[in-house]
Amino acid sequence: MSACGLRALRGAMEGIAASILCTCDADGLPNVSMISQVHWVDDDHVALSWQFFNKTRANLLATGQACVELFDPTTHARHRLHLDHVETRTEGPLFEMMKARLAGIASHHGLEGVFRLLGADIFRVTGIELVAPPSALPEPDRPPLLSSLRACIDDLARSRDFDELTDALLDGVVAHLRIAHVILLMAEGDGRLFAIGSRGYAASGAGAEILPGEGVIGVAARERVPIRIGHLSADYRYGAALGAAARQAGLLAEEPCGVPFPGLGDPHSQIAVPILSGGRVLGVLFCESPEIMRFDHEHEDALVLLAGYVGTMAVLLGEDEPHPADATPEPGQPPACTVTVRHYPRDDSVFLDHDYLIKGVAGAILWRLLREHAATGRTEFSTRELRLDRSLRLPDHAENLDARLVLLRRRLQDRDACLQIEKTGRGLFRLVPSCRIALQDMGDATAAMPA
Repeated sequence: MSACGLRALRGAMEGIAASILCTCDADGLPNVSMISQVHWVDDDHVALSWQFFNKTRANLLATGQACVELFDPTTHARHRLHLDHVETRTEGPLFEMMKARLAGIASHHGLEGVFRLLGADIFRVTGIELVAPPSALPEPDRPPLLSSLRACIDDLARSRDFDELTDALLDGVVAHLRIAHVILLMAEGDGRLFAIGSRGYAASGAGAEILPGEGVIGVAARERVPIRIGHLSADYRYGAALGAAARQAGLLAEEPCGVPFPGLGDPHSQIAVPILSGGRVLGVLFCESPEIMRFDHEHEDALVLLAGYVGTMAVLLGEDEPHPADATPEPGQPPACTVTVRHYPRDDSVFLDHDYLIKGVAGAILWRLLREHAATGRTEFSTRELRLDRSLRLPDHAENLDARLVLLRRRLQDRDACLQIEKTGRGLFRLVPSCRIALQDMGDATAAMPA
């Protein structure tokens, strides 16, 4: 290999400029074609997209060798990679990353339905040639990402609980990484993800649901890898159309009992990065932009490091012992107006009168708090008792309990509901009703208990 390492050529693999692929048949007859995607795998391997069974494919099967020429649109340098075929993958994280990017490229060129990934061909890079040296220098149009990432982590390190961690993460991405639109989602045990906070949108979208494997967010969580698209495809777009399709497929209830996803109406770049801890997916950090090719490999690296730090912090903060706040004022007497809280055991969805509020584990938590309040008048609670309550059916690893409480609190705030949850210390919180609450368990239509 040359002194130029493969990692340094990632900018030429973004798909801005097409690459030239050359193969030969068993008799040495060459064939040259243009390809839309060269994917960096690691410091020794790249992947090429297999889309058609054509002459190039036949040559690869016959000889297992190829050359690909890369053009860097920023520096104008050209490099030629000498390749040995290793294997073809038709599923898995790498395949899904390439599938998403190819769909975006096809959409950008008006070829949706034509470009379909059949496989990801993995090659070992045996040599790198410099064909044309750089003739232009990149213009720095952003702060160094390493120093920006350090500023983000400094802010995260000051967080005292998961609520503060969430705000520090979202604010840091906007202020330090200069990404204007960002959403944080938490994972449920069944593969669904729920937004718990966002920046850059008219509504927070707290409680908005992404189905398993849906769009770049669902694929990133399922495959545990970042998914990045520079030209958005309809296959990876969020909005009302996906919700309608999901209901038609029987994955969602027919009634519109959900929260709209707070995405851009016409995004062109998206990146979704899973937040992992011990190999488990805690959530997903999602960014998007109306600009084409807004996120590159460097952004991906920075967001992966940031998500890893958040995963560690989330676990550590969730293990902390409760600490009381300096002051815990007594709540006032709620007024005489009454709101009926309805609970549906099938999915633990909760409605305030007839308006949907929340579902899943967060809904089960709220219902548990309200029943305790109705029976005893109690308003002060701790996360520790929730972790020990087997009736909530929390996962064995309940680090996301704090995230579910943040989701619940923010949904109540967004709705300006007559019922709120306030933090009173680390691991401690208070139920604050501003009206009378009547409970109705819809699993038993005759059960209606005034609070």
